[in-house]
Amino acid sequence: MRNIKNTLILILYLAAIAPLGSALAAKLGYVDAARLLEEAPQAQAASARLKDEFASREEELTALQAEVKRLEESLDRDAAVMSESESKKLSMDVMSRKRELRRKQDEFREDVNLRRNDAIGGLQDLIKKAIEEVGREGQYDLIFYESIAYANEDLDLTNKVLDGLRKMAESSAAKKN
Repeated sequence: MRNIKNTLILILYLAAIAPLGSALAAKLGYVDAARLLEEAPQAQAASARLKDEFASREEELTALQAEVKRLEESLDRDAAVMSESESKKLSMDVMSRKRELRRKQDEFREDVNLRRNDAIGGLQDLIKKAIEEVGREGQYDLIFYESIAYANEDLDLTNKVLDGLRKMAESSAAKKN
């Protein structure tokens, strides 16, 4: 829906300036959204916070995976020398632990995704402010942020927006100290 809205705005804008001919040249630019979400200091800080927040659960999942693997190997290796009841009991234990592992992995993924979406939502607001600032300072008529199929590299404003985000991060860090 957002892409359609952006496209319609562009079409209306271009239709409005077309009659003016070459007397009016629009100043356009674009921002690489994926690059901002990777390189912005706020994104890197959010990623580090998420990693710290979920590290213990990730370790727990890794340990549970190792335990399930160990039990499966034990079952494969010793099934021939076990009694049928022991083999069945170990097999049931392996199945139960696999179910538990899948459940915990699903919960983990959902929790990480929820937290990541929250972090990205906050970052989107900062990115919007930085883009608006670059637009005002550079007197741009139109800056594209998402869904760009092709753009001339000369129109790329990503570095300027990243600089703005870095300044915001430094300002925020200075306020905390």
